[in-house]
Amino acid sequence: KQWYQRRVHGDQLQPYHQQEKEKSSMAKSFCESIKLLRSTGPSYSKLRSRGVSTNTPKKQVVQAVLQDPIHHDEPSITIRTPVPGPKSVALKKDLNTMQEMSTVTFFADYEKSYGNYLCDVDGNTFLDCFMQIASIPLGYNHPAILEALRDERNIKTMANRPALGWFPSEDWVHRIKHSMLAVAPPGMTQVFPMMCGTCSNENGIKMMFMRYMNKQRGGRVDFNAEELNSVLKHEAPGSPKLSILSFKGGFHGRSIGLLSCSHSRPIQGVDIPTMQWPKADFPKYKYPLNENVRENEAEDARCLARVEELIEQATKDGQPVAGVISEPIQAEGGDNHASDSFFQGVAAICKKNDISLMMDEVQTGGGASGKMWCHEHFGIEADVVSFSKKMLSGGIYHNMEHRPPHPGRILNTWVGDPHKIIMLEQVVKTIKEESLLNLVTESGKTIMAGLEDIQGRYPEILSKARGRGTICAVDVKN
Repeated sequence: KQWYQRRVHGDQLQPYHQQEKEKSSMAKSFCESIKLLRSTGPSYSKLRSRGVSTNTPKKQVVQAVLQDPIHHDEPSITIRTPVPGPKSVALKKDLNTMQEMSTVTFFADYEKSYGNYLCDVDGNTFLDCFMQIASIPLGYNHPAILEALRDERNIKTMANRPALGWFPSEDWVHRIKHSMLAVAPPGMTQVFPMMCGTCSNENGIKMMFMRYMNKQRGGRVDFNAEELNSVLKHEAPGSPKLSILSFKGGFHGRSIGLLSCSHSRPIQGVDIPTMQWPKADFPKYKYPLNENVRENEAEDARCLARVEELIEQATKDGQPVAGVISEPIQAEGGDNHASDSFFQGVAAICKKNDISLMMDEVQTGGGASGKMWCHEHFGIEADVVSFSKKMLSGGIYHNMEHRPPHPGRILNTWVGDPHKIIMLEQVVKTIKEESLLNLVTESGKTIMAGLEDIQGRYPEILSKARGRGTICAVDVKN
């Protein structure tokens, strides 16, 4: 194992003694600040020295002289205590005196976590298949992200968070082009950064409402007095009675609008007044798929017929459907998959009725399906695509037809966060340079082969192995 041999101490470079090495795998001062940055990867293999600011009053610059290239030793699974351990239990108890956060599993040690391994404060190390609710795209402490965050050119960008709807920085256009728009779904030329998945979905359905009403007005963009006055009373025509069609088993967020589109866990919506918007059946297939083709095609046809029925009924009820929202794979609802032909049918129904199709890619977007956007597998183009999690920033892609005709109608204080874009630039670059989508596809084949094998050996316990890329699942008998 290679070790830093020197460390910064005040103005002096002093030896890094053996007893200090035993206390920590890396030095706790200067070395700590660059240990993961120089830890792995061929791009660092020829480095011998690095100029680093010590932030001393004189802004003195020192040279960190390294021996041979530093290689990170991948952690291994280690369980030292019950889970959660005593430190986590104590911290959780303290936290819950300030907020209801009984959901906490344990407290993590993000200094020690690396790659696919998550460490906790009690010295346990786990192989992490959860990745912070599917929101870590490149694993913990990826060197490319750490380097970008330590780049002095990015420090002031992070220190001075702008209201991007009013005062973006000079490089903002370039950053958006080379991060979000560089991986835009087919048919998408527009993007709005957002803070999270919920606000992305909420504003996405607002875009569908705006587009629908713009069509109803024949393209008229100036509002009349009746429209402007009635909206403050929550009455038509300013506040029209419209609806969004979603699917049973879906989950899109915890705002009132999105709870009106969700249908998964009751605890998420109990006590909250919501709109009675239509919810169609999502296909429930018989597995294995290749042995139940006829039955599953019939299930697709049944569910598509139900979509059309609900759209027709909503119009009769005076609450016409302005758009359809769906996850490509229902995540919280139980990893429910639907066929390419089902989604192609949904897209055709939307086109026939001249309503919008929105794909909620908050859980599935960012490459885990083997494509950057899971709905690409279906051979369709959506009108609106929401994202968050592995994209690090929330946001909404949309086509020109859904571009708001007035400034300020889709807006918030920050409209995203340059700090997240700095990281996303490195994620997009790494995905492309290291062909990670191909790796996801091959890894998914391995996972599925393993699930199908163990399912075959224990059919009384496991069933319905399914997946796209590494978004894989198997049902376990309760």
